[in-house]
Amino acid sequence: MKLIIVNADDFGRHTLINRAVERGVADGVLRSATLMPGGAAFDDAAALAARSPALGVGIHLTLVNGQPVLPPAEIPSLVTETGVFVDDHTAFAVRLLRGAVRLDEVRAELAAQLRRVEAAGIHPTHADSHQHMHVLPGVLDIVLDLCASAQIPAMRAPRAPLFAGNFGGIGQLIGRVGLAVLARRAAAKARRRGIRTPDHFAGIVAGEAVNTATLTEIAASLREGATEVMLHPGTDNAVLVRDCLWQHDFEAELAAVTSSAVRDALTASGAAAVNFHALVP
Repeated sequence: MKLIIVNADDFGRHTLINRAVERGVADGVLRSATLMPGGAAFDDAAALAARSPALGVGIHLTLVNGQPVLPPAEIPSLVTETGVFVDDHTAFAVRLLRGAVRLDEVRAELAAQLRRVEAAGIHPTHADSHQHMHVLPGVLDIVLDLCASAQIPAMRAPRAPLFAGNFGGIGQLIGRVGLAVLARRAAAKARRRGIRTPDHFAGIVAGEAVNTATLTEIAASLREGATEVMLHPGTDNAVLVRDCLWQHDFEAELAAVTSSAVRDALTASGAAAVNFHALVP
């Protein structure tokens, strides 16, 4: 059987991302999103989830490029002087490798993020993380512990496509190989804990948009099993680029998930658009 899980990351980060999720479910093949616990539009996203039974909602654990749930004074090794997370995965990974990140603070913050999602009435279908921080050594074990204790049945394994999109040379290749290795290790450890991961992962991990042509190609060439496709759809590039400080084509990804060409390709390949509930027998 061929299954596709089209997942919208950053749900709850901005109301225009939430509106894209709503349209993607109503008019397209979007059936999954991951909720950012510290997002500015968290309450709006939780309300949308409550009225969207077709949408499976996971947790988008956040340790970089966002706001913590705990007071910054309780997690000083995770935040900058202004009380926010460090900017990106490289900055966090360097701090982690240098021993400047306290794993007990990571555990406390991620547990608080999970409590906030659960308090909104959402039992997560799966866990993933902003910029894939959950696959890092040390952080992974904490995430698996939280999944096991909260009975979250699945987790993302972002096995990076090495040459997808606008390939950026040897530096990008090294980064993608590193992520793929960490993702495979994460999937193996998850399986040993009884936590499922999709069989395949698609999408362009460096931030390029998965446009209609790309998503149609993915849909037409699905392999047996479940394939997760990671996207970041939104309704207004100008506003989202300004507010999220990220040069990304959000609108192209919304167009992709609502495209009739994508739906036709899925029908032709005999695939079903599902959420992470489909991974649980």
